[in-house]
Amino acid sequence: MSIKRIHHVAYRCNDTAETVAFYQDLLAMDFKLAIAEDKVPSTGEPDPYMHVFLDAGMGNVLAFFELPNSPPMGRDPNTPEWVQHIAFEVESLAEMQAIRDRLEAAGIEVLGPVDHGIFDSIYFFDPNGHRLELAVNKGSAEDLERLREVAPAMVEEWSRTKRAPRHAAWLHERGNHE
Repeated sequence: MSIKRIHHVAYRCNDTAETVAFYQDLLAMDFKLAIAEDKVPSTGEPDPYMHVFLDAGMGNVLAFFELPNSPPMGRDPNTPEWVQHIAFEVESLAEMQAIRDRLEAAGIEVLGPVDHGIFDSIYFFDPNGHRLELAVNKGSAEDLERLREVAPAMVEEWSRTKRAPRHAAWLHERGNHE
């Protein structure tokens, strides 16, 4: 078996029209299609839903379900809000700044840019409370290879100690020393 790619990633939304407008207007995603049913196809249970699909670029699809008969949305109370997020790559710092300006003009609070060594990011929330990240890559091929090489050792050390291994500490320290 070989996974070809992610077909789509689906999240829940509070209001389909508001969600589609947010992603179209502020992140310039194309609204691709909508599917609505009165019964869940996989289980047959009666539970109407609206399922919408947005083009997140390069064949990546972001989808949302509105579920009017389900309890209100929540998030995992045991996971910090910064952990669960959707990250989108943009082409340049200028493009990220333009989107940041558009978001802030719409009254959306934006955090960053944050320097992650191999990319810079900004963070914000969509109307459903999903945390979003826009990232601009800046790492070299050598940086990425260096990180790939130490990844197994980092996971092994983390598994034993549950403390951050120092194998890739250079990633955040180089800005202070180079």
